[in-house]
Amino acid sequence: MSFKVVGAPAIEVEGLSKRYQIGIAGGGAGYQTFREAITHALTAPLRRFRFLRGEVQEAETIWALEDVDFSVQPGEVVGVIGRNGAGKSTLLKILSRITEPTRGRVTIRGRVASLLEVGTGFHPELTGRENIYLNGAILGMSRREITAKYDEIVEFAEVERFMDTPVKRYSSGMQVRLAFAVAAHLEPEILIVDEVLAVGDVRFQRKCLGRMRAVATSGRTVLFVSHNMQAVESLCTRAIRLEEGRLVMDADPPSVVQAYLMQDLETSVTAEWRDLATAPGDEVVRLRRASVRPLDGQPTDPITMSTPVVLEFECEHLQPGQYSNINFHLLTEGEVVAFTSSPDATEFESAAGFPVGLIRSRCLIPGDLLKDGRHRVRVRLVRNRQIIASCEEALVFDVLPASERMGGYYGKTLGAVRPKLNWEVTPAAGASRTSSTGGANS
Repeated sequence: MSFKVVGAPAIEVEGLSKRYQIGIAGGGAGYQTFREAITHALTAPLRRFRFLRGEVQEAETIWALEDVDFSVQPGEVVGVIGRNGAGKSTLLKILSRITEPTRGRVTIRGRVASLLEVGTGFHPELTGRENIYLNGAILGMSRREITAKYDEIVEFAEVERFMDTPVKRYSSGMQVRLAFAVAAHLEPEILIVDEVLAVGDVRFQRKCLGRMRAVATSGRTVLFVSHNMQAVESLCTRAIRLEEGRLVMDADPPSVVQAYLMQDLETSVTAEWRDLATAPGDEVVRLRRASVRPLDGQPTDPITMSTPVVLEFECEHLQPGQYSNINFHLLTEGEVVAFTSSPDATEFESAAGFPVGLIRSRCLIPGDLLKDGRHRVRVRLVRNRQIIASCEEALVFDVLPASERMGGYYGKTLGAVRPKLNWEVTPAAGASRTSSTGGANS
């Protein structure tokens, strides 16, 4: 059992690297059966002969992690984000002592509980009750401490009827509920959680996130891997980003999340489809152009939070007597749909539809509505409530902070939009009433 050193980091990672071999059976880090080992030894001379003749290539190696350095202080809640294959799970497996690094050093001060996959740490032949006590003992807890938490764990996991049933008979959902309840309630000093919460249903995910918030505010150290960027921003005090096995960013969660989401997304204030045959749509309608610009400016002019913004769309209608509409979703840098809008074309819908030719649609977004940050416009063509075509990244534009202070606050605020709303403030004495317009700050 480790003892926490006052003032020392809970986790220290220095030059951490992990290499795997691919492309050859038995060349990885897995276990071999006795039969596979004998076969491998007997065929070694033949493989060497074929290798010298150039018939067999040497096994390829990849670095799942390469020279990763960081430390986590006691009580920090650190989110780990990155694409699939970036090295997140490998990092957590090393920190959980499931696998060893190829080189580098990891120092952990405190009791660690890991939840990396369904049923982590469970013995399939033991009952749920027995596995709770087994996991607690592994964490260094006494039987009395485990018993004190037992009822709370069972209530959270919602598997009371099955506590005396071997966990091998549990469904994946039951296993993950119990595994999370054990990891989160047995009070480890360090909690490591991978994207396992995606297994549960929506109600249980909300329940788990609520428990994670309680853990995060209790002073325990948490490493949290997730593709849910909202959860990372709301739960974590810090975030690190991995790309191709390397640590590329270590900063506050909003900055890391924004950089991650925008890594492959360049601004595009105008989109045109010159070839009608390949333009989004069908034989009835095709999308020809989309653009975003300030109300009194050009697409290349900057947009601030106080700037009225115009979205313009051009569609080519190819058949008479048909009605097709256009709508768009405005997404924030956190991939949250801020709002959806479409034109009210009732007169065309109730009549004979749009005429053949080019139809222009124009939408005005008022100033003092959008937050600062990058925004994406998803454009859709719709007919008879069916989506005809969808352009996920038709437009991408940046909204800059307004030059004036909003309520004396410069920083980021919660929410998908940041409107200035009309407020009435009345002194307690009732002597006078003043009207004001305030920002979405708190």
